[in-house]
Amino acid sequence: MTDSVPKAFISYSWSSPGHCDLVRTYAERLLSDGVDVVLDQWDLSEGQDKYAFMEKMVTDASVTHVIIFSDQMYAQKADERKAGVGTESQIISKEVYDKTDQRKFIPVACAKRDDGEPCLPVFLQSRIWIDFSTSERVNENWERLLRVLHGKPFYEKPKLGTPPLYLSDNQNRPSLPTIGRFASLRDALLNSKPSGVLCRQDFLVSAMTFANELRIYQQPSVEEMENKVLDTLRTLLPLRDQFIEWLSIETSLPDESRTEAILVDFLERMLALKCRPIEPSSRGNPCLDAHSIFVYEMFLYLMAILIKVDRPGLIRELLKTRYILPESDARQGKDFTDFEAFRGYSSVLHTRNQRLELNRISLIADLMKGRATRNDISFNEIMQAELVVVLMTVLSKRHKWYPHTLVFSALGAGRFPVFLRATQRKYFDRLKMITGVDSPEELRTKFKEGYEMGGLAPWAQFTWLTDVSLPELMNMDALGTTD
Repeated sequence: MTDSVPKAFISYSWSSPGHCDLVRTYAERLLSDGVDVVLDQWDLSEGQDKYAFMEKMVTDASVTHVIIFSDQMYAQKADERKAGVGTESQIISKEVYDKTDQRKFIPVACAKRDDGEPCLPVFLQSRIWIDFSTSERVNENWERLLRVLHGKPFYEKPKLGTPPLYLSDNQNRPSLPTIGRFASLRDALLNSKPSGVLCRQDFLVSAMTFANELRIYQQPSVEEMENKVLDTLRTLLPLRDQFIEWLSIETSLPDESRTEAILVDFLERMLALKCRPIEPSSRGNPCLDAHSIFVYEMFLYLMAILIKVDRPGLIRELLKTRYILPESDARQGKDFTDFEAFRGYSSVLHTRNQRLELNRISLIADLMKGRATRNDISFNEIMQAELVVVLMTVLSKRHKWYPHTLVFSALGAGRFPVFLRATQRKYFDRLKMITGVDSPEELRTKFKEGYEMGGLAPWAQFTWLTDVSLPELMNMDALGTTD
């Protein structure tokens, strides 16, 4: 309630000498914990009017709290208006009912009835109370009492955020069918419910079905196709945000081996979105550009999340996993693909760039930056994730990945902590876990070998177009050079 020292008046019954001693012990403990306590045993002297003292303490504005230690005797006397407790409780009950802010009065039950209910006066039975009925309950709930007195609750209401940007888009689009399923999954994961497995399956099936239904089959004009691709990506934006929130929770859970299996399954489902459906459609061949960009975007966000939650081992496993190809894209003797299958490409946006003479290096990069509106993951973190993926591409010598987002690093938009921190040897271990390379010297050697044989690799074309130095972005020469 206040940042100043709390001052509490203790109301109780002289039920027995033992109970009086116990209450005094509580008062002494409160004083040692920073609470100024008013107690009749040391604040009320002979000759003073005890009823005037009680009334003053209950109504005094300097008294921030009245702690009511109620046992069977206190409850009985209060209800029957007997003796000192009866008079005191009349004063308290009037304050409780008359005052808007009732947080001043804290019921503490020192005993329970035979039916398990707390021994509290009738006028307090509807109020939230603290259980001091046994010594174990006192130890369990002491911090709770202190937090109330010092105005430091266990949980504080978060600040009000801003509505998601996609809500301001006035275009008509189907509402997400995954909202209820996602809420169930989120609750199951955060509360460790056994229903989590079924909720996850239910959410993913619903999400992938929704995304699949957005495939573009018509063959409109070039301009109409461009607009359809962009509109489909706008429609997929809230689903992307659900995936990001789910993955942020999932990757924060402690069982890494189980998380790996879940993420591989998710990525294989995502891979199917950018592949042709198994069943041919009477509507013709689909345009997969929107889904290809969506899958690329989700892969980078997943990498960024794993960096954020410090899971370098998971990044390593996902970047060396062989993913099962959907049946429609499997070739004879080729049932698997590597992480580079998640790269992004769009012939539709490439055509748009040329048709409108936009002279952009990558419209996908522009699109990704424009969509990076979340508060939890910045565009710089997305670029950093892509730089990690490019590093693995160079080391693998497969050279299929075009680093769209790093276009903006040419404008001085990126400083990447994963690589900057790795200047210190103790932080190089994270890169070691991701790359599987034991030392900075060995990493520089392997990187140089892969980088110099790039030739016409997509990232080689990228560096030529942008004049961006990937080794400099990766802090390659400085890795592991300081303590």
